[in-house]
Amino acid sequence: MSEKADVKTDNPSTHGFDRRSFLALSACFGLGSTLFPGALYTLAAQAQSENVAAGQSLPKITPRMIDEAAALAGITIAPDQRQMMLDGLNEQRSGYAAIRKLSLPNDVPPAYIFDPLPPGAAVNTEKHEPVYSTTVATMPSNLEDLAFATIPELADLLRRRKVSSLDLTQMYIARLRKYDPSLHFAITITEDRALAQAREADRDIAAGKYRGPLQGVPWGAKDLLAVKGYPTTWGAGGFEKQTIDADATVVERLDAAGAVLIAKTTMGALAMGDKWYGGRTRNPWNQTQGSSGSSAGSGAATAAGCVAFAIGSETLGSISSPSTRCGCTGLRPTFGFVPRTGAMALSWTMDKLGPICRAVEDCAIVMTAIYGPDGKDLAARNAAFNWNANLDWKSLRVGYIASEFEPDKSPAETEKQAAPTTEEEKKKREKQERERAAYRARRAYNRKYDLAALDKLRSMGVKLISVKL
Repeated sequence: MSEKADVKTDNPSTHGFDRRSFLALSACFGLGSTLFPGALYTLAAQAQSENVAAGQSLPKITPRMIDEAAALAGITIAPDQRQMMLDGLNEQRSGYAAIRKLSLPNDVPPAYIFDPLPPGAAVNTEKHEPVYSTTVATMPSNLEDLAFATIPELADLLRRRKVSSLDLTQMYIARLRKYDPSLHFAITITEDRALAQAREADRDIAAGKYRGPLQGVPWGAKDLLAVKGYPTTWGAGGFEKQTIDADATVVERLDAAGAVLIAKTTMGALAMGDKWYGGRTRNPWNQTQGSSGSSAGSGAATAAGCVAFAIGSETLGSISSPSTRCGCTGLRPTFGFVPRTGAMALSWTMDKLGPICRAVEDCAIVMTAIYGPDGKDLAARNAAFNWNANLDWKSLRVGYIASEFEPDKSPAETEKQAAPTTEEEKKKREKQERERAAYRARRAYNRKYDLAALDKLRSMGVKLISVKL
């Protein structure tokens, strides 16, 4: 991380120097594993800084700099090697400067396109019409009682015009505003866009133009998805006013399905954790906890009944973790299943987009609308997604790692450490013990929900298979 930060610095006094290139060139002379590259880099950067401060042009690397760096590193460099290094480093200076002037947008992929599919393997591309469950919902006397309804329930009421998309949208927006001060799950409420979409959905449904189960249903987008006309902050300070003049592919596809975008939800800064520039997003059911992340607001807002569903992203647990913490149902798809065009890139070989909902079928309905290649994200594959609500659950076999559902062993059972001998070691040990105690407390808290999930699967007739690693 420190190397990357140094390379990308905006300090003009260090422009033109690249630590990795120094290391590479030094390695050519057998010096890569010594202190020499770091010493020379520091001396050159110091000279640059002094010249820039004095308003002078950037200095060349000199023989004296190389000799001083060699002395600090305790090595000797022959004159012919020194001259070759001078020529190489100074010739590369202009190239470094030109590269630094390039503005490379976040959405420009690397030249290498990652494909996890083994050679010779094939994916299922045979697509069938989805089979959804038959749902007949009852319209409650209090509109807000629909806040926790599933997508099939909302779709049934909207299709039969028992409720309007406009009323649903206004109800969910009111809930967002009511609970956001305590849960911190919304960055931008897209009210104007939402009301226009809701009115369009109501007109189309009244005219018999029915697009499907997402038509008129309000949703939230994790704020790494670009939405034209609104900030896309990535949850990070310094990007609060960033706008991207395009809609992400997932946003376009949900627009086409008639869904109503009402909010851009919080995310851990640059897709890390549940802390963003406005605070920490909270678990609606236990506000002493963060919602987990990085799809923090998508999980919290869905769980709190402030959107009907949301889109999250996952690189390493960012859909599954907030879904687990907040009590939602998340679907983290296989890499390459949903195009990421218009989404902030964290890891080009790991990033995935998927729904966070209240029920399994909700996830299937949303996934049906958003999956498949778009011709822009070259990692997206043409694979089929076929939902059948009539599947016999008893035909499923689900494996689980037994040790993950067992109580944690006490510290005495897992390790024996020698007593600390210094005050510094004592403080370090105390910090480690606090962190371990907090981890064990979280595990104990989560375990009851983990066990409840197994019990639910058993009650459905799913065959559970205990796996030991």
